[in-house]
Amino acid sequence: MKKKHGATDGFPDKESIVAFIKTNPREAGTRELARHFGLKNESRAALRRILRELTDEGVIAKQGKRVHDARDLPPTLVADVTKTDSDGDLIAVPAEWAEDIDGPAPVIHIHTPRHPKPGTVAGVGERVLLRLEKCERGERAALYIGRVIKVLEKTRNRVLGIFRASPQGGGRMIPVDKKQAGRELAISAADSADAQDGDLVSVELTRGRGYGLPSGRVRERLGSMKTEKAISLIAIHAHEIPQEFSRAAIDEAEAAKVATLKGREDWRDVPLITIDPPDAKDHDDAVHATPDTDPANKGGFIVNVAIADVAYYVRPDSALDREALKRGNSVYFPDRVVPMLPERISNDLCSLKPNEPRGAIAVRMIIGADGVKRSHSFHRILMRSAAKLSYAQAQAARDGRPDDTTGPLLESIIAPLYTAYRLVKRARDARDPLELELPERKILLKPDGTVDRVTTPERLDAHRLIEEFMILANVAAAETLEKKTLPLIYRVHDQPTQEKVHNLHEFLKTLDMPFTKSGALRPAVFNRILAQVKGRDTESLVNEVVLRSQAQAEYASENYGHFGLNLRRYAHFTSPIRRYADLIVHRALIRALGLGDGALPEHETLETLGEVAAAISLTERRAMKAERETTDRLIAHFLADRVGAVFEGRISGVTKAGLFVKLNETGADGLIPVRTLGSEFYHFDETRHALIGTRSGAMHRLGDVVEVRLIEAAPVAGALRFELLSEGTKAPRGKREFGSRKHIGSKRGAKAKTGRGPKGKDKSKARKPGKTKPGKGKRGK
Repeated sequence: MKKKHGATDGFPDKESIVAFIKTNPREAGTRELARHFGLKNESRAALRRILRELTDEGVIAKQGKRVHDARDLPPTLVADVTKTDSDGDLIAVPAEWAEDIDGPAPVIHIHTPRHPKPGTVAGVGERVLLRLEKCERGERAALYIGRVIKVLEKTRNRVLGIFRASPQGGGRMIPVDKKQAGRELAISAADSADAQDGDLVSVELTRGRGYGLPSGRVRERLGSMKTEKAISLIAIHAHEIPQEFSRAAIDEAEAAKVATLKGREDWRDVPLITIDPPDAKDHDDAVHATPDTDPANKGGFIVNVAIADVAYYVRPDSALDREALKRGNSVYFPDRVVPMLPERISNDLCSLKPNEPRGAIAVRMIIGADGVKRSHSFHRILMRSAAKLSYAQAQAARDGRPDDTTGPLLESIIAPLYTAYRLVKRARDARDPLELELPERKILLKPDGTVDRVTTPERLDAHRLIEEFMILANVAAAETLEKKTLPLIYRVHDQPTQEKVHNLHEFLKTLDMPFTKSGALRPAVFNRILAQVKGRDTESLVNEVVLRSQAQAEYASENYGHFGLNLRRYAHFTSPIRRYADLIVHRALIRALGLGDGALPEHETLETLGEVAAAISLTERRAMKAERETTDRLIAHFLADRVGAVFEGRISGVTKAGLFVKLNETGADGLIPVRTLGSEFYHFDETRHALIGTRSGAMHRLGDVVEVRLIEAAPVAGALRFELLSEGTKAPRGKREFGSRKHIGSKRGAKAKTGRGPKGKDKSKARKPGKTKPGKGKRGK
């Protein structure tokens, strides 16, 4: 029986589904499709199966919970403005587009309104967030019309580098970007702007030369690289991370007063405590647990999580709010923090200091004996922290080694927290989130800002306790706002794409590991893989490949769940001092529950918050990249006097260009160029994540333990180059023939071959790694 919308026997065919997606690109998701075709809950599994098939067939593509025609761009897109057309209108192309893979980039014609909003006026060379509309062919030359939501990055027509003075006057500029390593610029004395040797400078390229170095002009001196905090200065300027607050924002912060009891519940007698790294300057979350006396919840607990009330001080559309949104988040370097908010707010008024009254937003959660949260409620409170503890301090007390501070708190405060954590852990284990073993390293600096040593902090139950309580609080915030139907910013993590899952399956086949799954994709599927390699030589390799198969977490105004945590709804609530997303969630809770001033304005909608979510997702990635580059530069500087020393490490990346190796001692990454591997050609086997010699079958693959010699260290660029000393393993017989004869690599001469292998190693300069110390655990997933 044929029904409306092209449905057969009450269920739509693929053609009807695709037709709806094409005509509703902004609204096409499982829920919308089910509503349009009148499908009940029992039919939605079949609908999801058809959508997966259409995705695998390349007919449709997915963006979060929305799907669109695979031939079309998504409705919201980051693009680069490349040029103007003959009419002077701006033309853009998608920012992440590989022409060698995807073909010519689609053209986007940018519509400029007569009265554009501030922050939406773009120019050539800038990166923008666009809202797209597809044009009918023939309407105009462009296939898409883009309206600028936000300008993300201004034009970069300058190069950052270190000025090296010449005795004759002027000098050279050494670029700080790894990609520009070796491309120095000549600076004449007239163009040096009185830059001193070792200054970080911004240089404008003036011209190229037929011979010699191209020349440049110093436009700005940004600071001396001889200062203690010089290394992070490079990343701050390279990524245009705002450092200085506006005068208006500083004035607002200085005028703020300590929160009072007005409009708040009095929780000053609740013995909440903070648990943080020993060097933490701000303490924005506090916890407390006590057995539940309700007979209906026998064996259960009440867990309280209190978070600094940043929304009380940072009001919507204020100068402080504008500065916070511009930053998106705080940025943490080994030698400094670039805060999202002025220190008057972050380190004083919103720091939950012991025995001082502080405003907070608290969530009280009722936990059952099975560890499952039964209910929760939010409260705007005035609290007074009972103590400030470090992770190691809290753990030592729990393990029977209390000190003068923790001794009096052990039975009444610390022990109940750990008991409640044991319950919560039961529920967490039953939920089975993704369990990747990826140890973090922490750089410890000397007083002069140089590296002292690199440690791997021990993961303690104290870290896990705080992490699980924060996750519970974040879930509670998302649930409350969904129930109140208020817009919010979710923390979302999509499931891996079918392509990445297929690639993982092919890789595991090379290890003779079965990879079968039935039903929906869940973290448990990957956890079973990780459990199989626990304690084996391939453990590090498999953890790394599984990590690479995962999507990247981000912020979004529409919810599509958090795959890694295996949670249907999740929002960041617990760190509004350092993340703008959390501040939005606080404001939404204040509005939803009528908690007073600082509420989310009525004009904030799903659409406007979607724009904010896209912007702060980018600032988060910017911060991660800046932090990683600073770590690379610090360690390259640390190793610069050890050129020639031998180190042990693991292959952390395999590309056509060569092997990337991560050193065990420091966690430093460096490159072994493929041309130095040996006197034969090497084939890049993408499935095995390996380079394989076409004659010998010698294989170097991701995760292999290797010995390398440090050949070159470039501290300014943060780049290291190694020579491989270890022999490769043999590729399995019958698997050395390759479909393409376009091999890569080159022969290495006799001089380069000397010193290879276990003989003749020079370990005279090698140091032993320092002792590990406990460090800060990650709180926000």
